[in-house]
Amino acid sequence: MLTDPMSLAVVLIGIAAGVYAISLIPALRGFFTYAPPVVWMYFVPMVLSTLGVLPAEHPLYSSLAKYALPMALILLTLSTDLKAIASVGLPALFALFAGALGVGLGCVVAFLMFSPWLPEDVWQGFVMLSASWIGGSANMVAMQQSLAVDAALVGPVVVVDTVVAYSWLGLLIVLSAQQGRINRLLRADMTSLDRVEAQLIESSKDVSIASVRSISIIVGASFVAAFLAREFAESLPELGEPKIITATTWAILTAVSGGLLLSVTRVGAAARRYQASEYAYAALFLLLVTVGAQADLRAITNAPVFLLAGLVVLIIHIAFLVLTCRVLRLPAFFVAVGSMSNIGGAVSGPIAAAAYRPALAPVGALLGVAGYVIGIYLPLGIAFLLSSLAT
Repeated sequence: MLTDPMSLAVVLIGIAAGVYAISLIPALRGFFTYAPPVVWMYFVPMVLSTLGVLPAEHPLYSSLAKYALPMALILLTLSTDLKAIASVGLPALFALFAGALGVGLGCVVAFLMFSPWLPEDVWQGFVMLSASWIGGSANMVAMQQSLAVDAALVGPVVVVDTVVAYSWLGLLIVLSAQQGRINRLLRADMTSLDRVEAQLIESSKDVSIASVRSISIIVGASFVAAFLAREFAESLPELGEPKIITATTWAILTAVSGGLLLSVTRVGAAARRYQASEYAYAALFLLLVTVGAQADLRAITNAPVFLLAGLVVLIIHIAFLVLTCRVLRLPAFFVAVGSMSNIGGAVSGPIAAAAYRPALAPVGALLGVAGYVIGIYLPLGIAFLLSSLAT
């Protein structure tokens, strides 16, 4: 078992880099479309941890999360183009919000249905799942750190997050061939897609190649900002019984809120121009590897009930989203993107969008970021609700 911090860090970084390197092999690109690299960043270290190669607990994991997570959140939200997200139109935003509310409602219903057969603190697992399915894996990591979720709960949640979510992504891609028929069932108005496409083309022209100087500024400033967010959070009171708002939660909220405020300034414009979000994803994926290392495949013995609960959450999410699109006469494109921008975030949103209308793939990325922002705040409300129901 690796216990030396430097050796462990090298292995974790190597796993993240290796997964991405393999995903770039042309012959495997189709495979990684259905099982994106983020899945393997969970699964590979989980297997190594189960086999005893990686420790399930190590100070390095918490040390990385303490500062790398706020850094990633700051860069992600700082790079958010709120005007561009607004320009994709109200239909896309309605679909996004409907998908998020469906996940939240589904988690509450599934908790009430299945909690008698699950561990005592399972409400934390449902909060993690809601965070992951409202914006993507970054939110799951944030809530796991915020609530200090027991490692025994992480494994089943990861199983549900990967198996159910990516099975649904595969089904959505298959259904894209039938979108004409689905649009007729939804009585969809197709003119909104043409308007979104024209607006998006105008909003995606200003990108520059980052220089060594700009990279140094982006990385250095984000580390300093993450440190300040963490220090500020330590001075704020913890709230909830059991604890919901901890110092980690305050650090996350500070990072996200500060990043969003700066995103509408020249600082945000510069972050988008030099693609600062790419550095955020590098930090995030390293964190995802550590989350996988803390999980244990033997937790799958509890997974059948978790999987059934996750399926209930997904069904409610889909029903809520389809009903919204039917009432508003939105095309199947918005069902797919509204769903995967929540469940998969900026990773899976573009995949779903491209399957239905390739020219609008960036809409999935933009809505994935928007879903990520929603997924920082909404799961906190779900945490308060489920923790009260659990007691």
